[in-house]
Amino acid sequence: MISVATAAFALRLPSCDLAQPETLAHCSLRSASSSRRVALTALSAFLLPSSPLPVSLASVPPPSPPPPRRLTEFFVIPDSGGVKALDIRDGSGASPAIGDKVAVHYYGRLAAKQGWRFDSTYEHKDETGEPVPFVFIIGSGKVISGLEAAVRTMKVGGIRRVIIPPSQGYQNTSQEPIPPNFFDRQRLFTTIFNPTRLANGEGSTLGTLIYDIELISLRHP
Repeated sequence: MISVATAAFALRLPSCDLAQPETLAHCSLRSASSSRRVALTALSAFLLPSSPLPVSLASVPPPSPPPPRRLTEFFVIPDSGGVKALDIRDGSGASPAIGDKVAVHYYGRLAAKQGWRFDSTYEHKDETGEPVPFVFIIGSGKVISGLEAAVRTMKVGGIRRVIIPPSQGYQNTSQEPIPPNFFDRQRLFTTIFNPTRLANGEGSTLGTLIYDIELISLRHP
């Protein structure tokens, strides 16, 4: 690298040889042009490094991890038959396995009735007025498959909204959860298993269920 002293020296005008047949004006012009070229060269060498600066690997940021799935996105639960889920709150506890006894709270709604709420465990009260959760065993085959698939992929403390297609919902009137209110139960099943509407090809929409589920606890056998 050229030092400041060298650059300053290069700025001095070169001398003219007056013994040559050259006028003083020509000599001055030549000297000034030459001086400018030398000065620019020297300053460029002084201000610009002769070789690129080394890049420290420590200064290179690590690759960014893939963004997590947003909580505002529905996704299809694997191997669920088309059940779609939206995680409203991620749980921090364990996930249930086959044979575990789980307790959940839920709101159940029927899509064919403009989201009519046919059942809610928060309205099932014990003697003290506390809501009673719905309890079942994973893999027992007593619960509609769409609800079980949703709970199996949750963690304790999580809240999830699921859309259950008719094929994974009620297939008969003995599957759980069964609304305890007689009129709600009758309205639910007469809508889902309406023979006239089923004959008209509405079976793909009549039994679509929407559940908001909170996994309260689980217990291993």
